[in-house]
Amino acid sequence: MENVARPWPALWSLVIGFFMILIDTTIVSVANPRIMEGLNADINSVIWVTSAYLLAYAVPLLITGRLGDRFGPKKLYLSGLVLFTLASLWCGLSGDISTLIMARVLQGLGAAIMTPQTMAVITRIFPPDRRGAAMGIWGATAGVATLVGPILGGVLVDGLGWEWIFFINIPVGVVGFILAWRFVPSLTTHPHKFDIPGVLLSAAGLFLLVFGIQEGETYNWGTITGPITVWGLIISGIAVLVVFVLWQRFNKGEPLLPLGLFKDRNFSLANIGITTVGFAITSFTLPLIFYYQVVRGLTPTQSALMMVPMAVISGGLAPVVGKIIDRVNPKFITATGLVLMSVALFWNSALMHPDTPIWLFLLPSAVLGFANAGIWAPLSTTATRNLPPRQAGAGSGVYNTTRQIGAVLGSAAIAVLIQARLAAELPPAPGAAGGASPMSFGGSLPEALHDGFSTAMGQSILLPAAVILLGAAVALFFAKPQAVNGWTGQAAAPRAEATADGGRRAD
Repeated sequence: MENVARPWPALWSLVIGFFMILIDTTIVSVANPRIMEGLNADINSVIWVTSAYLLAYAVPLLITGRLGDRFGPKKLYLSGLVLFTLASLWCGLSGDISTLIMARVLQGLGAAIMTPQTMAVITRIFPPDRRGAAMGIWGATAGVATLVGPILGGVLVDGLGWEWIFFINIPVGVVGFILAWRFVPSLTTHPHKFDIPGVLLSAAGLFLLVFGIQEGETYNWGTITGPITVWGLIISGIAVLVVFVLWQRFNKGEPLLPLGLFKDRNFSLANIGITTVGFAITSFTLPLIFYYQVVRGLTPTQSALMMVPMAVISGGLAPVVGKIIDRVNPKFITATGLVLMSVALFWNSALMHPDTPIWLFLLPSAVLGFANAGIWAPLSTTATRNLPPRQAGAGSGVYNTTRQIGAVLGSAAIAVLIQARLAAELPPAPGAAGGASPMSFGGSLPEALHDGFSTAMGQSILLPAAVILLGAAVALFFAKPQAVNGWTGQAAAPRAEATADGGRRAD
């Protein structure tokens, strides 16, 4: 471990930026109707405001994680933060939808540069047997941000206008930059040879796969243009990623993705687990929010506030769980958290009827809070415990990539399932070719259809409930953490030397 006298200020400095970029994955969904109105855009264009961000965020993660190992996570983090903050300003000043989409691409790229560095720094400045509390903070940030986004978005859009969901990032970004510059240490860089073929193959494969999955519903899983089809892109993306893995296997130099990482059982299983979490967290909110707004008539802000118990309990307990997992086997906490999440989603499904007292939904929301607290920190700690410091960035890039792919899969799958269940439970909307959809009624659903709509949403939420159970089963196979011995090369006797910028560098 590098010689860091004050690792906790460094962690909190990173958390500010990490929280900001995660909020931006969800905050825009609340503002979509106002963006459509303000920029005179259609629904497909507005969907791309979110899609462009997610695409630019997910695709480069493997590469940016490795860049952090090569050039230093602090430099990469600060560069990404500057790009993200300036792109946020451009988003808020956009006068048309095309400009906003381009600005969101740059915002996503900034997020992709920053994200792996946060986890890599934690891995390098906290020893494995004291990393749980730090990962607890990191995990609480990830869990709470997914919930705060819609709430904050609703308040800002209702009070100040859609532009302010982007403008608010500017002061946060400035403060985050100053704190990171001051407290995040300049860690040792490792002389990597950059795997150019690996970079090109991974970027192309992930782009084709993520774009195909993300936009499949937009094109009815058929033709995009000419001979290009959704399934053609998805299959091509998988094929290119297979070639990428083979290249990593036989590359005699230094591969972009060290496949040796996956020899560690817990790293491999934790990546499967975080994929199911990304899937469930992204997918369960859509049918729930549709039910709140279309059937129960709640405003966007009110429907988001129904998740406050989840956010409060998760944020309060995650640091506590982080301290506990340094002393007990994290697999039991992880499995319990994942099972509790599944229970809460099944409970929500059972409650989704037109006449259910609305306050009852606060109970499964609270259970989700306990679940979230037991998921993020144990999973990330388990994934990073055995990572060698020189591969911290690569491992963090892989872990965050699998989380994002899980989120994209969840978003695409729940959209398909919602359409299918609405087609089965409701008559076709007037003038619609297929089954009814929430958009068919302009947000106002005839009361006679409330029961069928509720049933469809309740059935849809069963998918993430089932997927997260897979994650719980995987967690049960985590190997017991080994005692930390011989980390002296990184922790006990660091050799510090001055750096040009006045920071400290240790070997």
